[in-house]
Amino acid sequence: MIKIIASGLMVLMLSACSAQYPNQQITGKQFPTISGQSLEQKSVTIPSDFKADKTLLLIGYKQDSQFDIDRWLIGLDMAGVTLPTYELPTIAGMAPRMFSTFIDSGMRKGIPKELWGGVITIYEDGEAVQKFTGNNNPNNTRVILIDSKGKILHFYDRGFSVEALNNLKEKIK
Repeated sequence: MIKIIASGLMVLMLSACSAQYPNQQITGKQFPTISGQSLEQKSVTIPSDFKADKTLLLIGYKQDSQFDIDRWLIGLDMAGVTLPTYELPTIAGMAPRMFSTFIDSGMRKGIPKELWGGVITIYEDGEAVQKFTGNNNPNNTRVILIDSKGKILHFYDRGFSVEALNNLKEKIK
């Protein structure tokens, strides 16, 4: 019974809403310096650790964001887009940080090991990222294309569509 109550409290704490921030248009701005840890347990500082000319960030704020992220990943693959792409589960609040080991372990169980380096979980800077992009419609992926210095070349946050994918492909060229 105690395990059930503890599990219920944990789910309640993890599902609690963080502050609401209006969606922003951030194209042309500098991506903020944030840190996270890949599922391989390597510390990553974004954007400075990304050296490619262009890097794509797929940011999700809720577990339900994974559906949209998956659509983007499938669309990118089908379109032959090959630039470095990272999933950034970005979770704000103290409760998720307290359970980060549990959360990351759960993600590792659902993601093939060879993909763990491409999933970087953001806990400590989660609130800052949500405030920067806005978090209305949190199930929608924040699709951010940055250059090697972290300048945002493209931003989209309205859910996957073929038109949005084609617009992104134009910016990647």
